[in-house]
Amino acid sequence: MERWQYLLVLAACLLVTLPLEFLGAWVYRRPVQAARAILPAAGVFLVWDVLATVAGVWDFDRRYLVGVELPFGLPLEELLFFLVIPLCALLTYGCVEAMLAKLRVNRANR
Repeated sequence: MERWQYLLVLAACLLVTLPLEFLGAWVYRRPVQAARAILPAAGVFLVWDVLATVAGVWDFDRRYLVGVELPFGLPLEELLFFLVIPLCALLTYGCVEAMLAKLRVNRANR
């Protein structure tokens, strides 16, 4: 079970933020915009991660990884991290933005 921990944490992040889509985040309904927001930063941080890993600045504890390795020794979970966490952030931001907009409308209609 240890080897699934990183993936389980990422899955939990997605699961916890999934309801935010239905509260007005609209991230999953706009995949092109989500990709435009996530992919450039993910690319930069993946390059940074590869450079740091190759240079020996840090490493990954293989006990917590499923064992799928990408080029340059990066685990699959690390790639997913750079996609999942920004997606969760977008969901959170989108939901807060939608709720604040509803509050403004309600206040204006008083």
